[in-house]
Parts: sequence; structure tokens; C-alpha cells
Amino acid sequence: MTLEEVLIQKPGERAESVGKALEEVLVSAKSNECLTLGVYESAKVMNVDPDSVSFCVLAMDEEFECDIALQIHFTLIQAFCFDNDISIVRVNDMQHLTDLVGDKSGEHEDAHCVLITNPSDGSWEDPSLEKLHMFCEESRSYNEWVPEITLPAR
Repeated sequence: MTLEEVLIQKPGERAESVGKALEEVLVSAKSNECLTLGVYESAKVMNVDPDSVSFCVLAMDEEFECDIALQIHFTLIQAFCFDNDISIVRVNDMQHLTDLVGDKSGEHEDAHCVLITNPSDGSWEDPSLEKLHMFCEESRSYNEWVPEITLPAR
């Protein structure tokens, strides 16, 4: 499906298409070792090499909804992304996100912040990532600065 076809879809179809694109990008980025998981790990990458960051996903669930420290981190990450032209979205199903990007050993349990980074050799590209960037750009034109994406049901 071309980008133009995505943009002219009905809202429900479009939301499903964007969620599927995010899932595809995350799976591809994981297999190409282009993911950074965790709030603190993401902050380190953003501080050391912000140009390597291509996309940011913030995840929230009911358990952490009232976590003030996490909300402060989210605010700082969002500000950093805006200042550095990094596309950013939210998802509300952290368990699904963790299932997609975490390893089976449970080592990567903090999926509150997931960064998609560009490899230094430029060897990885994903057409779905371009769809996500366009979605974020269009959302900003409607003053939706951190759009929420629903990952497809499993």
C-alpha cells in the first residue's frame, strides 16, 4: 500500500494501518538490532547520539498511570524529541509492546520508552517507518503532538 493510499483511508482503517506499520517497524528494528529499550537507556542514547534516533514510542498502562517520576521522564523525552525533530507516538498496551520488543528471558521489561535508531552504517531501512513519520507529521498539523497508536490485536 502506498503512502497516498494510507492517507486517504477512512479513520478506522487508517488507525489499523498505522498500528500495523508500527508493529512491522518494531519487529524489523528488533531483528536489525536498531532498538533501545527503557527510559534511562533511551535518555543515554538521546544524550550521546541524538542524530541516531529515528523514532520514539512511549508506552503507558494503568499500573504506571500515576507514576509521577515516569510522567516527568515522558515530558522530558517528548521535549527532546520535539527539539530534535524525532517522531514520537504513544501506545496504551505496554504488554503487547513488551511482547513485540522484549526478549524471552524477561531481561528487557522496561518498554515504557522504545527508540528506533539508525545503524551507523545506514544498512537498515523500512518503508513502514516512512508511513509512521508521515502519520506523525499529519497529526502535528492537527495539533496532536504525540498521537496515540493502537497496536493490532493478536
